[in-house]
Amino acid sequence: MALLIATPALILPHATTDAIHIVVLLSLFAGILVFFEYLSSYPSILEFRYAPPFNRLRFLALFLCVLSLSFIARGQFEPSALTSFLRSLGMVVGDWINFPYSPVRSIAIILPENASYELVLSVRTAAGMAYFISLLTLTVFFFYVRILGWPARNGAFNVWVNLPLFDPTAGGDVLPRLQRDGRLNIVLGFLMPFLIPAIVQMMSDVINPIYLDDPITLIWTISAWAFIPANLIMRGMTMIRVAQMIDENRLRAYATALFLQTV
Repeated sequence: MALLIATPALILPHATTDAIHIVVLLSLFAGILVFFEYLSSYPSILEFRYAPPFNRLRFLALFLCVLSLSFIARGQFEPSALTSFLRSLGMVVGDWINFPYSPVRSIAIILPENASYELVLSVRTAAGMAYFISLLTLTVFFFYVRILGWPARNGAFNVWVNLPLFDPTAGGDVLPRLQRDGRLNIVLGFLMPFLIPAIVQMMSDVINPIYLDDPITLIWTISAWAFIPANLIMRGMTMIRVAQMIDENRLRAYATALFLQTV
């Protein structure tokens, strides 16, 4: 996690001293937080601790997103075969999904009206690459859930340990609550690529606007724009899957009880 936070500053050749100091502080904080979270016996805020590979897949997706965008930004100063390939891939995907009302088109509303063509192209390229990685992550996770039967293939699923922020004892039956929260997360995940730029645009009237001409700001803004929706969709799919497992266990228990009564 510390390496993930520090990746843009390590790869970009012209990172400022102040930016490096901030990155080091955030890297240490993130690393210590995750270390103590997994070291403790009881969960606090990190979900799905004992349901691999959910967290590994989320971390890998975010790391690949930050790493690829960092190399694309590095290519503006020190071009190479790798940076050129990633930039071309991002441009192809960005142009492919750059249609009216698309997520890539929506991210452009946070740019100023006088934005240069180079800045618009950089944002579109970064958005295309990040969106491609998020779609690939969702495809892999869907394969795990629907084809491999995750998380049942890993044994018993403890709701309290893997969903510490979800209280199964509050407010009625846990089954409809899991289904409702899962669908809500999926809906929010599909809407977030459009809501995030709109929220940023509205906040720019109150606080200082985000300037995407800074490479580090561009990397983290686009990464969050692509990762947060994918994370919400994955969480929603997981909660619906857990609700399905609970329903199947109840049906088996009812069938067993009915069989014992008739014997």
